[in-house]
Amino acid sequence: MAETKAQEFLGTGRRKTAVARVRLAAGSGKITVNNRAFENYFPIENLRMFALQPLTVTETAAKFDARVSVSGGGPSGQAGAVRHGIARALLAADAKLRPALKSNGLLTRDPRMRERKKYGQPGARKRFQYSKR
Repeated sequence: MAETKAQEFLGTGRRKTAVARVRLAAGSGKITVNNRAFENYFPIENLRMFALQPLTVTETAAKFDARVSVSGGGPSGQAGAVRHGIARALLAADAKLRPALKSNGLLTRDPRMRERKKYGQPGARKRFQYSKR
């Protein structure tokens, strides 16, 4: 979460197995994810709202341009990682936004991960059918 030469603020977000590197710079609100338009990368409205939550909570959506590089996981995990990364980058840009971000739980990394498959079972919790005879 350091500053680079062109007044860019960096934030790394993680969720499940997805990792997002976010670069915030002063601008008009243009967001690109993996060199694609934000609406194109996240076609589902719920994921877009979830990923942009830090900007809407702090009312800074029109003040920053964001370049996001995200990898790993699926759409939901990637949206969560983008959300976490934007929140951390906003915190690097302006420390006064911390109470608003923290009260909405945007600075906490979601620790929930996929449970591993166990041997002797078809999945993590499911058991093979029991046969008495």
